[in-house]
Amino acid sequence: MGKGDIKTKRGKITKGTFGKLRKHKLKEVEKPEKSDESKTPEK
Repeated sequence: MGKGDIKTKRGKITKGTFGKLRKHKLKEVEKPEKSDESKTPEK
């Protein structure tokens, strides 16, 4: 077990992969709310 072992956390950090032992933080994408200004005024 060490840097070469892919099944350990240290091995995943070295290899640069993610998995069950090393969770990957997901980037939160903010959805822009639709405002009244973006809509075309209906006449």
